[in-house]
Amino acid sequence: MRFRHRVAAGLATLILPLAGLVGLASPAQAATTATATYTKTQDWGTGFEGKWTVKNTGSTAIGSWTVAWDFPSGTSVTSAWDADVTSSGTRWTARNKSYNGSLAPGASVSFGFNGTGSGSPSHCTLNNDSCDGTTVPGDASPSAPGTPTASHITDTSVQLSWGAATDDKGVKNYDVLRDGTKVATVTTTSYTDTGLTAGTDYSYTVQARDTADQTGPVSGAVAVRTTGGGTPPATGDKVKLGYFTEWGIYGRNYNVKNLVTSGSAAKITHINYAFGNVTNGQCAIGDSYADYDKAFTADQSVSGVADTWDQPLRGNFNQLRELKAKYPNIKVLWSFGGWTWSGGFGQAAQNPAAFAQSCYNLVKDPRWADVFDGIDIDWEYPNACGLSCDSSGAAAFKNVMAALRAKFGSGSLVTAATTADGSANGKIDATDYAGAASYVDWYNVMTYDFFGAFNPQGPTAPHSPLTSYSGIPTQGFTTADAIAKYKAKGVPSSKLLIGIGFYGRGWTGVTQDAPGGTATGPAAGTYEQGIEDYKVLKTSCPPTGTIAGTSYAHCGSNWWSYDTPATIGTKMTWAQDQGLGGAFFWEFSGDTAGGELVSALSGGLS
Repeated sequence: MRFRHRVAAGLATLILPLAGLVGLASPAQAATTATATYTKTQDWGTGFEGKWTVKNTGSTAIGSWTVAWDFPSGTSVTSAWDADVTSSGTRWTARNKSYNGSLAPGASVSFGFNGTGSGSPSHCTLNNDSCDGTTVPGDASPSAPGTPTASHITDTSVQLSWGAATDDKGVKNYDVLRDGTKVATVTTTSYTDTGLTAGTDYSYTVQARDTADQTGPVSGAVAVRTTGGGTPPATGDKVKLGYFTEWGIYGRNYNVKNLVTSGSAAKITHINYAFGNVTNGQCAIGDSYADYDKAFTADQSVSGVADTWDQPLRGNFNQLRELKAKYPNIKVLWSFGGWTWSGGFGQAAQNPAAFAQSCYNLVKDPRWADVFDGIDIDWEYPNACGLSCDSSGAAAFKNVMAALRAKFGSGSLVTAATTADGSANGKIDATDYAGAASYVDWYNVMTYDFFGAFNPQGPTAPHSPLTSYSGIPTQGFTTADAIAKYKAKGVPSSKLLIGIGFYGRGWTGVTQDAPGGTATGPAAGTYEQGIEDYKVLKTSCPPTGTIAGTSYAHCGSNWWSYDTPATIGTKMTWAQDQGLGGAFFWEFSGDTAGGELVSALSGGLS
């Protein structure tokens, strides 16, 4: 449908840094053949926009470039484009993308970034020599070590090991970082961290240092939960949430009553009604006819009574009211934004208080105030790109959520659907989700749509992998990586929900059964090419294998990936082991008439 969720992975080949494709500067490139200059293009008081321009001033082509500089403490990069930017302390390093590393003689290329603070760059180097074209002594920084693995986990300790980094002059030692803070420096590729707290979540990364005391990029993160800690996290209060789409009543003929007839209403705790619009900096009605005007017949109605022409409220809102009367434990949130309507959040972020007031006025409208128990924000994506690109800054999302909490108060739910891009310098890194966490009840982490036929030639890959696997097209595009990154940034486990897609993504023209095959385009789908509901796929193309905690199916020339009751059970067990707040799914109409996927999700969290 036009509003289907997509995580950052949906446009991975266009908008996300792919570290494996970035060319590193060759030591053979002479510094006298290139320069790098900096300009501050905007300054808005609390932040700024900067731009670096790299120019080939020599007579031979340059194959790749790396610009590095120092910022004073308090000045930092919050997001970047046309380069992959990393940091080590106050040292910042920008490496070319796969598409802009090559420079012909006389050619130039620019990359930009948003930052905070008032400092200016200093000690700039281009391919390890001065940015003004003069040669300076130096050597390349070491590479990133391998992502640590954890073993021998006890109540108070964990043993870590990692793959060695490389360096042209040799690696001297490694810094071990726990939750972003250095806890040890070692000369080997292993370390045992002690003195930990039982039953506690930690995140570990490693950084190499060469013989010239240069530090390289930080490794990937591994999440660790120590054993013990008394009573395990309670599961009886887990959130079990499903999205109900306002447009489902049209072509899909899926009504609120179907939640009753399928048995799903008795197995969930919350419903997100999708979507309200975000326009002109305000919350607005999405589809007034579906929301509060359509008259349902007796056989379509939850109550079994037909709507009349003169009743005060009709449409989905009245049907949700009837559902809550039948199942008083269910809470309903009105979700705003989505893939299509997230373009309005940038303007909303310019005046968060006014935006929050408009949302409050709409959600608490006397005609339907009793229907909704709170608001959900589906911003795809803050300070990053989805259907459109947002440059409102890393703090904008936090400011919006703070304003909503201040307006709605503690008596209403305030939640958000968030990206699951766990890659290095990906969308989770683009905004202050940790800072915003104190204002929300939970995050719906959209752990699906990582891969699909939006890359029509493949490679084929499961769209909702729980963990990584050999040959995964993009590192960090997994449920485990996303949750680990949120935890490492300080978001409490109890405020994280994992997402399940009640649909599959598929390709056609595929001959290989295992993931990683090539394709000729998206497989045919009932409502959208490359997408099909689980209720169709379970019989039209049954699973032929599983990988990374989800299933895939190869039938004829089509290749699909989707979750089944069995793989959902695996994911729910994992969510409970991680101490997460629960799970959610997109969306009800993809399930069978008997609600077997809802049953698997609910049963796995009971």
